[in-house]
Amino acid sequence: MIVSLTHLDTPAALIDVPRMQRNIQRMQQRMDNLGVRLRPHIKTSKCLPTVRAQIDAGAQGVTVSTLKEAEHCFAAGIRDIFYAVAMAPGKLPQALALLREGCQLSILTDSLAGAQAIVDFGQQHDTNFDVWVEIDCDGHRSGLKEDDKALVQIARLLTRGGSSLCGVMTHAGSSYELDNQPALQALAEQERRVCVSAAQRIREAGLVCPQVSIGSTPTALSAQNLDGVTEVRAGVYVFFDLVMHNVGVCRRDELALSVLTTIIGHQPDKGWIITDAGWMAMSRDRGTQRQHRDYGYGQVCTEHGDWLEDLRFGAANQEHGIITLQNPASLDIVVRFPVGSRLRILPNHACATGAQFPHYHACEATGEVHIWSRLHGW
Repeated sequence: MIVSLTHLDTPAALIDVPRMQRNIQRMQQRMDNLGVRLRPHIKTSKCLPTVRAQIDAGAQGVTVSTLKEAEHCFAAGIRDIFYAVAMAPGKLPQALALLREGCQLSILTDSLAGAQAIVDFGQQHDTNFDVWVEIDCDGHRSGLKEDDKALVQIARLLTRGGSSLCGVMTHAGSSYELDNQPALQALAEQERRVCVSAAQRIREAGLVCPQVSIGSTPTALSAQNLDGVTEVRAGVYVFFDLVMHNVGVCRRDELALSVLTTIIGHQPDKGWIITDAGWMAMSRDRGTQRQHRDYGYGQVCTEHGDWLEDLRFGAANQEHGIITLQNPASLDIVVRFPVGSRLRILPNHACATGAQFPHYHACEATGEVHIWSRLHGW
């Protein structure tokens, strides 16, 4: 469906399609140059037209964060799918159903207990699950240390029927806390080295470990070499956001997601501009609060996307956004930003803001605006 941006109801999530396409090409070209497969993480967009654009550019398979995403992609003809969240035993029937329908689904574990549950279920149902083992490369979240004695035990367990070992994977989530290229390059090398080392430990135990999968957008865009790595699973690069801008891996003109909002009132004595985009539109994510520049609930722009440096989106209620001037005495906000006029807000975290909307409005260079549905749920 094609709609008019001028008459669009707000708040609305907008995708700048030319920017999105350039972002996709940028990452794909980098992975091609480094000689690895790109398996994009679709949890940022959860949107089939976006995923199709990534595959058309050269991506091979997808990474998902929910089994519902896996079902959605498989129904659309995408077969090679990695569910990159440690498998809860209660979700194994859902995974089994996908396998029996012909999906090339691979799943994840980081514990002996989790691996045992997969093996037992696979044997009970005469099914072989393809399983990755998660490695902790930076202490950020989950996974096994590369020298954990359980690593080889899990790998061996996964070869005894009911499962097979795909390989090892990791995610340098702490890259989001960095903001300079030398530090990003160092972490990218740490991510690569630790995961390759874990695979080597398994191989030295006489077991087959064919794949090494790493990935975060900052490290993927900072790695100097990916020797020993077979695939990268970056995700937020497709839209980028203010956190990534603060990290230093994207420019302003690469931010492809924004929220269109309407000015619905003022509090002139407080210097407030009130909009119809509160935290239900922007999300409560304040990821830039811990970075060198805090954008509040997002960067305020004109309706056409030009940054308004003197405005700050500093507070949000459920359906009200409160924007303030850095210098309240500098202009008459009622005259400069009248009721009914519109602004765009760039989000701190594209994944979180996207999740607030059932669909995107995809804006083409021609001015056409298409409605792209977005997946929700687990």
